[in-house]
Amino acid sequence: MTDGTVTLGPGAVVLGLESSCDETGVGLVRLTDGGGVELLGQSVASSQDQHSRFGGVVPEIASRAHLESMTATMHGAFTAAGLRPADVDAVAVTSGPGLAGALLVGVAAAKAYAAAWDVPLIGVNHLPGHVAADTLEHGPLPADTLALLVSGGHTQLLRIGSLAGDVVEIGTTIDDAAGEAYDKVARLLDLGYPGGPVIDRLAADGDPTAIRFPRGLTGASDDPYNFSFSGLKTAVARWVETARRDGREVPVADVCASFQEAVVDVLTAKTVRAATELGSRTVVIAGGVAANGRLRALAGERCAAAGVTLRVPRPGLCTDNGAMIAALGAHVYAAGVAPSAPTLGGDPGMPVARVVAA
Repeated sequence: MTDGTVTLGPGAVVLGLESSCDETGVGLVRLTDGGGVELLGQSVASSQDQHSRFGGVVPEIASRAHLESMTATMHGAFTAAGLRPADVDAVAVTSGPGLAGALLVGVAAAKAYAAAWDVPLIGVNHLPGHVAADTLEHGPLPADTLALLVSGGHTQLLRIGSLAGDVVEIGTTIDDAAGEAYDKVARLLDLGYPGGPVIDRLAADGDPTAIRFPRGLTGASDDPYNFSFSGLKTAVARWVETARRDGREVPVADVCASFQEAVVDVLTAKTVRAATELGSRTVVIAGGVAANGRLRALAGERCAAAGVTLRVPRPGLCTDNGAMIAALGAHVYAAGVAPSAPTLGGDPGMPVARVVAA
């Protein structure tokens, strides 16, 4: 440590703690030569089943679930990694964005662990954390990587100069995120929560060309990098309501396949266009929706046709987890960072460009 800055090198172990929504995650990674990070072990506890009957995440339930599962999740991560607390060189925790109460539980726990182990602590941004998860599987990112971040509440195009602090948003949704549209269409079709996995599964048996649903913000005069899924959600609702009113059976698999095709068509077309126009030769797709099978397949086809390298983490690293926060923290510590102040708190509206909390 020099002038209050901590810089970690190869061999250092970073613990990451995630609690922004309904997953309590703890991960342990090690910095390697060449700027890489190696996943040593992780553990995730989810309160998703407790939220399903409400059709969405209930903040109070999520906060309580984090409290109840924190200790066991921490023990599980150390067991999976075969490490002890004395092996940890630094801690990183999600400081935002997310649910206020859920963030506070994770930040408070991280402060306590860092103080007890006498190691530095930094608060980091959940969103670039999703992108950092890919480096656990595919190595360091090339300069000027383009990232499509698609999670439950976010749909963004990001230029990644460096995960340590150079993240620029070039496009975002102007209304619903893609993940929100999945959840709302699933609720409309009585498919439960969360909507993404079940719609992806049912779509495999449907015809994606059966219904031509609209593609938002794809007109010649529309913003090329922003997204809109509110109109698509409404179009699906009207189509289903009309079918039910007319006494026709709703072809659920075809509706799912046609809706999903509209979503992934827009996501992949805008991503490849942005990569081509901005000169990015590598695209990373990250976030919970990146686990979607059709998105991964169509993105692969279109990136290959455009001569762009596509990287997508394995599904287990796409959803919220502590390993991605440990990975992001490791990249930040490797570049050198002043630890967060003891007053570190949660920031529900933390902008994506702010990688490290004050």
